[in-house]
Amino acid sequence: MHFEYTEEQIMAQQSARDLAQKEFIQDVIERDTHAIFPEKHVKKLAELGFMGMQVDPKYDGTGMDTVSYVLALEEISKVDSSLAVIMSVNNSLVCFPIEKYGNEEQKEKFLMPLARGDKLGAFLLSEPEAGSDATKQRTIAEDKGDYYIINGTKNWITSGNSANTYVVIAHTHPEKGHKGINAFIVDRHAEGISVGQHEDKMGMRSSDTHSVMFSDVKVPKENRLGDDGMGFKIAMKTLEAGRLGIAAQALGLASGAYELALKYAKERKAFGTEIINHQAIAFKLADMATEIEMMRLLAFKAAWLKDSGKPFGTASAMAKLACAEKAMQITTEAVQIHGGYGYVKEYHVERLMRDAKLTQIYEGTSEIQKIVISRAITSA
Repeated sequence: MHFEYTEEQIMAQQSARDLAQKEFIQDVIERDTHAIFPEKHVKKLAELGFMGMQVDPKYDGTGMDTVSYVLALEEISKVDSSLAVIMSVNNSLVCFPIEKYGNEEQKEKFLMPLARGDKLGAFLLSEPEAGSDATKQRTIAEDKGDYYIINGTKNWITSGNSANTYVVIAHTHPEKGHKGINAFIVDRHAEGISVGQHEDKMGMRSSDTHSVMFSDVKVPKENRLGDDGMGFKIAMKTLEAGRLGIAAQALGLASGAYELALKYAKERKAFGTEIINHQAIAFKLADMATEIEMMRLLAFKAAWLKDSGKPFGTASAMAKLACAEKAMQITTEAVQIHGGYGYVKEYHVERLMRDAKLTQIYEGTSEIQKIVISRAITSA
């Protein structure tokens, strides 16, 4: 067991931290308040190679390992988890399935601009009646020989309006159940695609979330990922990687809130001394620090398993579950430590608390993670 980071991993962590603490923090409150998409910051992430961190350099990616990816996401999430989720979706939910399941032509045409950050990706799985139960896809991709015609609606799509490239999950053979589902690479500007209104969210407000409607959208046969009927497998394997990204975001939200609470506790005085000297506050901080280390170990074990080529699905589900639950608790405690100041935007922790809630919901709710974990341990 090794607990030291490599020089490359430290560089990724420090680069992400500098970017977040010096640049992203400048307008994060304004962007959150007015739900402004962080276009210039996404471009900055792309310039530094963060939008295709794990993509092979031959496809214009940075070629870093998963540990570096988790470290970078944690640092960005400490300041702005909206930016982190945009980065996570592009890396984990779009670049990953195209690189793993796509052919060379698809990789050159679609993966390379996504990895460079020239284009932005979105993953379209959830539907109005297919959220946690992803087998109940009602979006239909009708096979027309040389092409497919897609009809249906997708919900809760991160970067739904800002993305250029969609990875869309749809049913081609409904009679076959989950074995009749396919995955497609779709141009967001294809004829027949319309984007719904921007969702006015409680947290992660700087990322754009939309419904996306498909009306007789023609998709070339060569845009299908994998063999016919592989879509559900592709979606589930993609979510395994995605959960690790959400675990990293939750870890960042918790550690960011803890750092702010610790700093505040050392400065704020009550009853004649800094509040960190009061056991009630000191014990809160002790619990927070301990829980963050637990979160970090779970997240990095899952990352190490993935980098080692070992099965990591259960570990990523455990990391996502634990990190999301603890992030909600720790950010709430950070608000409590700040007292009344924690309830206003200026001190940042109220935003981190609102953002933390979503980590318990998206890319598989905490309850779904328990299903994944329980099935793994009962079948072992």
